[in-house]
Amino acid sequence: MANIYKNAFFAGTTTNAVTVYTAPVNGRGIVQNIQVTNQSGSKIVQAKINDSSNSNTSNLIAYANITGPTICNIAKGPIILEENDALTLETNDTTNITAVCSILEISREDQNG
Repeated sequence: MANIYKNAFFAGTTTNAVTVYTAPVNGRGIVQNIQVTNQSGSKIVQAKINDSSNSNTSNLIAYANITGPTICNIAKGPIILEENDALTLETNDTTNITAVCSILEISREDQNG
């Protein structure tokens, strides 16, 4: 069993939902934070989980109306992603907005062979 710390990045290039991380088929992901940086203007940011065990149902887990310049964490606690669940981010304005998601990935496979 291995624990791997990862960052997943988001850059505002579309107003559609963007998958930033998908939990592996052989493990889970624990999202520690979703740090959003808005350099200017007012933006709405949404984080959703696509639940693979429920026909990829999309569940809104965080919503923030952010006026910049500011940096904020929109995850108010750890978020558990089960096998094949996906974290998506979406914004209403793609200008000067980025995010980084800090994730602990737990794999059931032995890294030593």
